[in-house]
Amino acid sequence: MQLDDLYRRVIMDHYKNPRNRGTMDDEAVTINLNNPTCGDRISLQLQVEGGKVVDAKYTGEGCSISMSSASMMTEAVKGKTFDEALNMAERFSGLMKGEDVEFNELEDIEALSGVNKFPARIKCATLAWNALRKGIDNEKQ
Repeated sequence: MQLDDLYRRVIMDHYKNPRNRGTMDDEAVTINLNNPTCGDRISLQLQVEGGKVVDAKYTGEGCSISMSSASMMTEAVKGKTFDEALNMAERFSGLMKGEDVEFNELEDIEALSGVNKFPARIKCATLAWNALRKGIDNEKQ
């Protein structure tokens, strides 16, 4: 099996079997973002305590890239400090720019590395990560 096939399978697994899809109570930090170019939208909820992402859930509609990325991101940031989560978001941004980046926290994220070959799809992949950044930035203020 070629690497591209494996990556496609990982992406489709997260799309068909999403992790952390759902909602939290009213105490959660909620960020709503959309990608007007293609219609993807996400509502990300973060449970934060003491500068840490304790839990993360999302709802939304979009392509397999955006929804898989949200599933992977919510898995990866649970238990991370704000700085650790923001560092992951920066590394993901680098991955979308074609930089050689490793994700030891969740190898599935690397399956999205091929998205950088399709510039129009990068916004799909980064939607959830942008919501994460916005949520953490709002909490830090």
